[in-house]
Amino acid sequence: MKFVYGFLIFAILFSVEGFAQKNILKGKVSDENGNPIEGASIYLKGTVRGVQSDLKGMYELKDFPQGTYQLSVSLIGFQNWSQEFSIEAGEVKELDILLEQDDLLLSEFSVSASRGILGQGRLPEVSDFRINAGKKNEVIRIAEIDANLAMNNSRQVFGRTPGISIWENDGSGIQLGVASRGLSPNRSWEFNVRMNGYDITPDPMGYPEAYFTPPLEVVEQIEIVRGASSLQYGPQFGGLMNFVLRKPDKSTRFTAESINTVGSNGLFSSFNYIGGTEGKWNYTAYYQKRRGDGWRENGFFNTDHAHLEINYAASNRLKLGYEMTYMTTETQQPGGLTDAQFEDDSQQSTRSRNWFNTPWFIPSISAEYLFSQNTKVSWKVFGTFAERNSVGFMRPINQEDDLGNRQVDRDFYTTYGSEIRLSSTYELFGQEQTLMTGLRYFNGNIDRNQRGVGTSAADMDFSVPNGDYSRKLDYTNSNIAAFAENVFRLDEKFLFTAGMRLENIRSENQGQFNLVNGVPQFLDPIERTRTFALLGLGAEYHLGKNTEFYTNFSQAYRPVLISDLTPPATTDVIDPNLQDSKGYNFDLGLRGSIFPSLNFDVSYFRLNYEDRIGTIAQAREDGSIFQFRTNLGNSISQGFEGYVEFDPITAIFESSRFGYLHLFASLAFVDATYGNFEIKTVNDGQVVERNLKGNQVENAPRKINRYGATYSLGKFSMTWQLSDIGEAYSDASNTLAPNAAATVGLIPSYQVQDLSASWNIWKQHTLKAGVNNLTDERYFTRRAGGYPGPGIMPADGRTFYLTFGLKF
Repeated sequence: MKFVYGFLIFAILFSVEGFAQKNILKGKVSDENGNPIEGASIYLKGTVRGVQSDLKGMYELKDFPQGTYQLSVSLIGFQNWSQEFSIEAGEVKELDILLEQDDLLLSEFSVSASRGILGQGRLPEVSDFRINAGKKNEVIRIAEIDANLAMNNSRQVFGRTPGISIWENDGSGIQLGVASRGLSPNRSWEFNVRMNGYDITPDPMGYPEAYFTPPLEVVEQIEIVRGASSLQYGPQFGGLMNFVLRKPDKSTRFTAESINTVGSNGLFSSFNYIGGTEGKWNYTAYYQKRRGDGWRENGFFNTDHAHLEINYAASNRLKLGYEMTYMTTETQQPGGLTDAQFEDDSQQSTRSRNWFNTPWFIPSISAEYLFSQNTKVSWKVFGTFAERNSVGFMRPINQEDDLGNRQVDRDFYTTYGSEIRLSSTYELFGQEQTLMTGLRYFNGNIDRNQRGVGTSAADMDFSVPNGDYSRKLDYTNSNIAAFAENVFRLDEKFLFTAGMRLENIRSENQGQFNLVNGVPQFLDPIERTRTFALLGLGAEYHLGKNTEFYTNFSQAYRPVLISDLTPPATTDVIDPNLQDSKGYNFDLGLRGSIFPSLNFDVSYFRLNYEDRIGTIAQAREDGSIFQFRTNLGNSISQGFEGYVEFDPITAIFESSRFGYLHLFASLAFVDATYGNFEIKTVNDGQVVERNLKGNQVENAPRKINRYGATYSLGKFSMTWQLSDIGEAYSDASNTLAPNAAATVGLIPSYQVQDLSASWNIWKQHTLKAGVNNLTDERYFTRRAGGYPGPGIMPADGRTFYLTFGLKF
């Protein structure tokens, strides 16, 4: 219902002016031989108005004021075209466009096209109100990847991105668990996760877990900027991960697409999309239904996703936009396994009454205004209204489900924020310089209700019929931030960046912590306010047109989370001087292409993670022992990341009528170790001190290697991928032998293969198929201490899928 109301409100606001046609500019875009050119970008320079040419090369611009304009046209492989024209009110003007091939760009573009699937690129130096120069970054182009997109298969999607570790325990594809550089993949919480540039997590300052992931069938690309993005985006050591959804089709009034997938274990997915442009308006909407029984017993899932985007060119300089996204899920959680159970049958489940549900609603309003060709401003207002609900038998996995009352936990998230960015270019040293500034306000509230006594049923029922929740907490986070970063170009080859971010964070936590014999126990209200600055420097040196050195040093931080302010027991004590974790990211690398058929990006990184938060045992003067949560020490992750792609057939023969072979390797060596990190535990009633210095950071495999090959012939392509991942520890003590509950112990190394194929039948039909985990390896990437475990969380074995797509 919120979805419908939002649409109606937006339509009413702008319907008065929406369909008043003032004039029309139309024509055809052709090459030197008279062939129509599809997909050329046609725009009025210095305005927000633009369209694309359609299948027949035709274009049409409507409803812009009379006057004199500069029409500009661009497309990879062709020289940019520009011409001045004038138009009167109500006039219909025809202007055909002839594009000439750019030999230099065309040769590189042809080679890229011949290789079929690239799937991996990088961001331009400056784009979309942000600075990317000098930063380690990747762009994953989803449409160019052979992968099981219906299931959001992260192993395949991130296969070309070096150093990405993945938790593969969620076969439903609902939640994404990825990290880099020795950080924890837990719901991607070390990344600043956004969609179309705005937040989609419950609270990036206090609870940054990504419970929502958009369907990858509607994602155009995933942008990853490593830790150096902290200046422009805020709290993260891992960096930025931004899902960019497909934009409205600018070449037609209406287009529609339906993608339907069936697969193993009752998988059915139907993704349906519409979009188009009409005058000053463009729009897009999708709906996805996905359900299946899961690879493991008790692994049922049922999800619904819906999204709407409407943009309106209110004037030549002002563009307004509205988006809303809704998701609802019904997920049965099979729970964890003991080591013995995993060895016996990794598909089994001893938890049949555990369920999980995350209704998620994200509205957003945006405005973009061009003061001039050199200065523009972007403003986004966004919010998240969501829930996290779980019910189940949550005791250790080595305890049998007693079929009694289940535990119910419910979170309610209400957040809203606003972010304004200003981009300005100016001339200095005879070069174009770019300044990016921004202001951000965010307020988030989490209403946490835990340890409710639920029903003894087996279905997804979050009711608490026999009383209230024993734990009821209220957590509020507010954040005000300002940033500025500048690109200084000294000449055509050398540039450097400098920036600063000023942060103010205020956190509050209060409420009922427990209920003992009917008597509520309350937390002492906790409040934290802190203000600090982050600094960063970067540089690029271009060895040639396509190859460059890059380096960056940026400070980063991780705010005190709600879990840090919530003691496990009322006897525990939170350090009143508890600080945010701080540190820095450093990158030094070389990227580019030596030949058109060989692309690469190799780099050294160092991540310093200071003031990590943990709990230690301490003794009072009377001899009593209590747990004390404070900043304990630091960890350091360093290593090498490399990505290489090579097309041997193009390199040797330039062209081939028998197809092309595209090879890639994504390699990473990660040494993530604790530095000076003192801990204190209780042994036989005595406090025992030790230091974790030299221990490997938990959930941080030292080796993350992925290899692949894509064969393409015309409209057919097939990709094979091998993931070779090293062993990891599940706890900071580096425990090798598993405990009885399987919550600690070694996570063994593993190798897994995938095979996927795609065939574009005509222009409107697509057929895809694949086998995930080709050799049916049995492995796991996670030992969970709590939900959705506890215990070993097995990855999926061999599964199949078949996809048919229709576009019209």
